[in-house]
Amino acid sequence: MSNTISEVYTVCINALIYLRAAVSQHILFAIGILLITGYILGKLAEKVKLPVITGYIIAGILLGESIGAVIEVKMVHALRPITEVALGLIALVIGGEFSKVKLKAIGKEVIITTFFQIGMTFLIVSSALILVGFKFEFALLLGAIATATAPAATVVIVQNLRARGKFIDYLYALVALDDAGSVLLFSIVLALVGSIISKANGTSVAIGITIAKAFWEILFSLIIGFVGGYILHKATYKRQNKSEIMIVALGIVFIIIGLAHPLHISPLMTNMMVGATLVNLSAKNERISRILESLTPPIYAAFFAIAGTELQLGIFTGPKILFFGLIFILARMIGKYSGVYLGASCSKSELNIRNYLGFCMFPQAGVAIGLVLMVQASPIIMRASPQIQNLAINMVNIVIFSVFVNELLGPPLSKWAIIKGAELGDDVY
Repeated sequence: MSNTISEVYTVCINALIYLRAAVSQHILFAIGILLITGYILGKLAEKVKLPVITGYIIAGILLGESIGAVIEVKMVHALRPITEVALGLIALVIGGEFSKVKLKAIGKEVIITTFFQIGMTFLIVSSALILVGFKFEFALLLGAIATATAPAATVVIVQNLRARGKFIDYLYALVALDDAGSVLLFSIVLALVGSIISKANGTSVAIGITIAKAFWEILFSLIIGFVGGYILHKATYKRQNKSEIMIVALGIVFIIIGLAHPLHISPLMTNMMVGATLVNLSAKNERISRILESLTPPIYAAFFAIAGTELQLGIFTGPKILFFGLIFILARMIGKYSGVYLGASCSKSELNIRNYLGFCMFPQAGVAIGLVLMVQASPIIMRASPQIQNLAINMVNIVIFSVFVNELLGPPLSKWAIIKGAELGDDVY
């Protein structure tokens, strides 16, 4: 009898191992698991008054490599197009809020607030890390990376709440300008730090070229985005069929995302410019965002679940990373909130904008990870001493830890702040 049970057990285990090996090779299985698990945990998150995207992220963590689930690391790379499409659509939505009418009403105030927010975050994070003993050059780099904010969580929460009004206009504008400002600041700091490290290595680096590349990336992104927006406007302006408009709009978004890598431009900034161009050429083009919105729920669900799979729980085992990571997270939160509050106060913005807008800047994701990986992969670091390379690895782990915490804490805080700032009323919970 015991032999029979043992044989059955062995057969079952072998079958499960075979099933895992088979399905982990198929991208559709991975997407299906991500969507179903994300949906279930998203519903559970809503029941405890958390944003649905928190459930999606937790689903990704549970399915990620850290806990050893069905979806392997290579599958995450295969799912990268979903991430890029989600970010492209999110950028298009944000850009669509940059109409001339809204910019005239809030333009100066948002620019002042963005300047203060980026400046305070950089200053407070860099200073805090230097005070606790982190190497000066890398503290500056982490300060620059800390200025980046994730627009995805903000857009999804606003869409789920169906929030509108001046507070939301400020929020979208601030998130968009933050992206451009963060890239510029990071490029300047990386050039300065690269100069310091290269001198220590006996080599030299042209600071001006690095900064010029950053300006060129932003300018070229805006030009490509304008052209894409103009083409989309001309192709859809006289059309009434929603299916045709959706096909053309998705085609333009996909082409821009595909061009971003070989042309070394920002897909986020380019698609923001597409949205801004559309809304300023004709108010009628707002229908494009509404038409595409029907496609976004499964894409956003998969996007946040994929983001969760990339958060490695192993970083919690390093006490040094935990210590510097907590300092980084707290200093960033203080810098973001105080920067927005001071900027909004100086520009004489309304009280609800001063008090609540800063909380919406806490989410942090792909842009921050992209910037820190850029540091690690830069030729200056690759040629540096083992000590410098280890510091670069520590930087990566600190940012990943920060993203892990901010992607879990940021969305609930953002949701609460949007409800309060947009004066939606507590009944929306």
